[in-house]
Amino acid sequence: MLADQRPAYAKSRALCVGGILACMTLTWPVVAAVLLGALLHASWNALVKSSTDKALDNAVMSALGALLALPALFVVGLPDPAAWPFIAASVTIHIGYYATLTRAYQHGDLALTYPLMRGSAPVLVALSAAFTVGESLSPIAWVGVLAVSGGVLALGFARGLHASGQAVGFALANAVLIAMYTTVDALGVRRSGDALAYVLVLFVANGWPFALLVVARRGWPKTLHYARRRWPWAVPGACASLASYGLALWAMTQAPVATVAALRETSVLFAAIIGVWFLRETFSLQRVLGTAMIVAGVVALRLG
Repeated sequence: MLADQRPAYAKSRALCVGGILACMTLTWPVVAAVLLGALLHASWNALVKSSTDKALDNAVMSALGALLALPALFVVGLPDPAAWPFIAASVTIHIGYYATLTRAYQHGDLALTYPLMRGSAPVLVALSAAFTVGESLSPIAWVGVLAVSGGVLALGFARGLHASGQAVGFALANAVLIAMYTTVDALGVRRSGDALAYVLVLFVANGWPFALLVVARRGWPKTLHYARRRWPWAVPGACASLASYGLALWAMTQAPVATVAALRETSVLFAAIIGVWFLRETFSLQRVLGTAMIVAGVVALRLG
């Protein structure tokens, strides 16, 4: 009986090497971890939008994220050297991400720009996955990706499509950068040997470039004054950002990148729920339909 099982086991192992990782599946524990990360992601983005200076808020959160990750890195250790080129590429992409995120929030409302950024990115990741990470989605998984993205956009456009061209342009540019760093980090974390070590190094390295660029434009006195006033909110925001992306990258070592990327964008649904519960916003018919699409998409992703 054991002899009969060996060829199948060997075939399964062969499918898991060479970066193809075809044996990966999206289990319910992984779904739960990504959904928790999505809730945390919606939370720290809401903090940024609520601030009086989006650029400074992003800079302070980035720097605090680096400071929080550094002590943990001494305990966890460094990732495999094969992951370092991907960390360097991700840091470069994230500079553009923070810049376009800040400009999108400056020119447009969070209710429009955030869903547009997050809803477009999973489709871009899925389209490129076959070429970048060697993963091809099943038809039902494609249905899940499109349903989640469509639901995210439906929630975002529930208040109408009124927005400046600059806001839309920066949001779409941000979506491209999200797809880029998602793919780069998925490749890097799978070569790191330790997902936590990869995330910690990424946050330590990623926290300073954008922050220093903002300081160069605003000056140290204004930045320090803002940080002293904002730190009680920036610390939990930085923790939420670190935990959110850490959970997503760990999930990408367990499941296909495109399915995790799509599932992570349910953060828009959590943002809508927060708006209804705490801000007394109306849960319109379009929001109901968007929510139903996202839920159906999550189920399809799990089945796919």
